[in-house]
Parts: sequence; C-alpha cells; structure tokens
Amino acid sequence: MKLILNIDVPDLAPAIDFYCRALGVTHTRSMDQDTAELVGASATIYLLQKPGGSQAVTSPAIGRDYRRHWTPVHFDLVVPDVDAAAERAVAAGAKRESGHLDWRGSRCLSFSDPFGHGFCFIQFERNETYD
Repeated sequence: MKLILNIDVPDLAPAIDFYCRALGVTHTRSMDQDTAELVGASATIYLLQKPGGSQAVTSPAIGRDYRRHWTPVHFDLVVPDVDAAAERAVAAGAKRESGHLDWRGSRCLSFSDPFGHGFCFIQFERNETYD
C-alpha cells in the first residue's frame, strides 16, 4: 500500500510556492489546470485546486471554507530538527500555533498553512524513527 496526501487549496500557484518553500519538496508536474504533484516527502503530495465555497461532500452538503479550521485528520512531518523546519515554514507563510510540546520521546510544533490546514513537525529523540 502506498500513501498519498491530497490537500485542497483555492489556488494552485501560491500553494505550490508555499509547500515547496515550507516543506522543501519539489513540484514535479501539473495535471490539467487543477492538480499539482509534489515529491520529496515519504508520501507524494497532490494539491487539488478547489474554489472556496465549492461543494466538498454531497451529504451533508458542505462547502469548502479556507479560513482556519480544525479536523481530526491532519498531517505530521517527521524532521531531524523541528526548530529549523519551523523557521523554513514560517518564512514561507505558515502560522505557528503552538510552542514545543514534548511528548513520549518527541518534540512537536503545530502550524497552519495559508489555506487553513493544520500540520505539525515532529522530532524524535532517536533518529532511527526519522526516515
């Protein structure tokens, strides 16, 4: 099984710029005018252009809203240095939402991207977990 990550965004160009700069991934290709592929993480990331207000699901009818929101599903990125990753993400336009949280042998920092999605950087005490 292979995991891919799909992230809805209102506009591809600024999303490609943000994620490439914030995460250090590479934009490898665009498909049609509404999908971009980013590689360089352990999962391939696809940015899907979906206008704000467009229907996200049919039942119940929910429209996309790119203000900051919370969902129980988000993505975490394991990095060798959370502080360096945080600097890069903030410089790209991420908003830091928490201080360091030390939990079960890891350090975690929470952020939101410019499109309302939350994500975290996690640094494990032992680097064998980083791969």
